[in-house]
Amino acid sequence: MTGAEALIKCLENFGVEYIWGLSGGAAIPIFDALVGSKIKLILVRHEQGATHIADGYARATGKPGVVLVTSGPGATNTVTGIMTAHMDSVPMIVLTGQTISPMLGKDAFQESDIFGITMPVVKHSYLVRNTNDIPRVIKEAFYITHTGRPGPVLVDLPKDVTSAPFTGNTLDPAMDLPGYHVPSKGRLSDIKKIAKLFNESKRPLLLVGHGAVLSRAGDSIKKLAYKLQAPVTNTLLGKGEFPETDPLSLGMLGMHGTAYANKALTRCDLICSIGSRWDDRINGNPQKFCIGAKKIHIDIDLAEMGKIVQPDASCVGDARLIVEELLKYVKPCDTKDWLKELDGYRRQYPLKFETKGGLTPQYVLHELQEIIQGNAIVVTDVGQHQMWSAQFNLSTKGQRWISSGGAGTMGFGFPAAIGAQFGRPNDLVVAVVGDGGFQMTFAELATVYNSKLPVKVLIIDNKYLGMVRQWQELFFDNRLSGVDLEGNPDFVKLAEAYRIKGVHIGNVHECHAKLKEALDHPGPVVIHAEVIKEDNVFPMIPAGKSAYEMIIEPPGKDKKLEKPTGST
Repeated sequence: MTGAEALIKCLENFGVEYIWGLSGGAAIPIFDALVGSKIKLILVRHEQGATHIADGYARATGKPGVVLVTSGPGATNTVTGIMTAHMDSVPMIVLTGQTISPMLGKDAFQESDIFGITMPVVKHSYLVRNTNDIPRVIKEAFYITHTGRPGPVLVDLPKDVTSAPFTGNTLDPAMDLPGYHVPSKGRLSDIKKIAKLFNESKRPLLLVGHGAVLSRAGDSIKKLAYKLQAPVTNTLLGKGEFPETDPLSLGMLGMHGTAYANKALTRCDLICSIGSRWDDRINGNPQKFCIGAKKIHIDIDLAEMGKIVQPDASCVGDARLIVEELLKYVKPCDTKDWLKELDGYRRQYPLKFETKGGLTPQYVLHELQEIIQGNAIVVTDVGQHQMWSAQFNLSTKGQRWISSGGAGTMGFGFPAAIGAQFGRPNDLVVAVVGDGGFQMTFAELATVYNSKLPVKVLIIDNKYLGMVRQWQELFFDNRLSGVDLEGNPDFVKLAEAYRIKGVHIGNVHECHAKLKEALDHPGPVVIHAEVIKEDNVFPMIPAGKSAYEMIIEPPGKDKKLEKPTGST
């Protein structure tokens, strides 16, 4: 058995279903070992696409996604996807071929120091120098990637190491991870301190982040919210772990969150973050964040404690286990007046949009919600469409909302939706993408066609890099620079060139019917929605500002805005 064959046997033993990759000279021994394997090799069209597909698969299933690429540019093309997974705590194993060991550091053909290049954006990395180390390295990599706070692990494999004979006596060796300890249950004293603060609160607010999704804490959080009668808001990546259709849900908070969620930030007397980083998109000004409120932080990563917000009480460990224990010590809060106040904000500041003057992105996404009713996995790219989708496409379960949060990676949405469809073949998967981001990774339409995946791709085409254009309009005196995408292709013809069905939506009257036609189609569909060119996402908290400085409606414009039927 060669090192490459030992590698594939180890991956099989860990239950790996798919490897997404693109071959090359330094990785040929590994690709050769895949011939006849139980693992399905999915040939992608770009290494970045492979990482985003593996990312989407991991988020949809909870299992690590596995990527295999060659050395040099093959390896460096994965960096964006690795960084995306790292910032959003996604389990991923990236296997890179490497030049032979004697040539390391000598600028050999297609050599890159991928170990060094990726060091800031991985949870851990390995350069394998001995063939017999492969089973231990793979075992450790899988353990590290999905335990504690998940993250990507890179394994760099020189060609001579994977080609050499494997002479080890086991494929299941002992791990050697001194200093790596995974927290689970939080300290009881910390939990009791948190409970005491809750029991003294009159206006509590629960903030659900991605960590709650990763720990599958939804049922426990729902019990906590109901027992306390506390309203719940969520980050972009926390959508769905507490149902956004629940009467206690305020929806997403932050830069483009609901006005009533952000109003709750300014009025609560206690905020409890469960698996959130307090990042700058919900907390643009830490000095003015929830002024006067007690702050509680529950997170599995000790490094996050006090990094942005100094909590009054905190607990390190698994979110689900901590909340389950916390339930024993909290008492119902007297929140009748608090909930009444928030209901007033809901009525005063509903989500709304133009109903005249052409097809708007919000209308398209509102109609999408009317059809899917939360019964689909929605995967977004990055930009205005992402924020509108977060506002109007309500999630009722964790793992049904997938988006690039920390990195904000354009090009992520479509391949991530492919990965989600691989992982959840019987679910409806809808990729909501912009015309800019889609063109970065649309070559994976070939992957969709070859794998016969029924992914639905909804392109919100406003012929702009819309979010940048919005900032230029609002903060740079409308001096538009580098945002015009008038050269966009005919996306329906582009889809048909890949032998995939294309559907065009050009006006309000045909929108619902065309969307339903596309979603009912048994195979993949590209839906090209041509919307009005200039529209802005509101509410909006400007960068570096606090919720106290939220812009609820377009400044200086007297628009006729209506609340759409059926929305929050």
